[in-house]
Amino acid sequence: MIEFKLEGDFIPMIQLLKAANLVQTGGEAQIVVTEGLVKYNGEVDYRKRLKVKKGDTVEFDGNKIIVV
Repeated sequence: MIEFKLEGDFIPMIQLLKAANLVQTGGEAQIVVTEGLVKYNGEVDYRKRLKVKKGDTVEFDGNKIIVV
């Protein structure tokens, strides 16, 4: 489990995946999101620019990110 401390109101999904070191590039992040490999609050979400906020959880490749 990864705790990600959010600075500001939100972070776009693809930036969060990069910041948590779960993908190498923004392009890779876009691919995994559009292929339905990422879960947002327990459900698959295909939005690359989704605004992830405090209290949200994101799951990818066996990793769970909790945004605090």
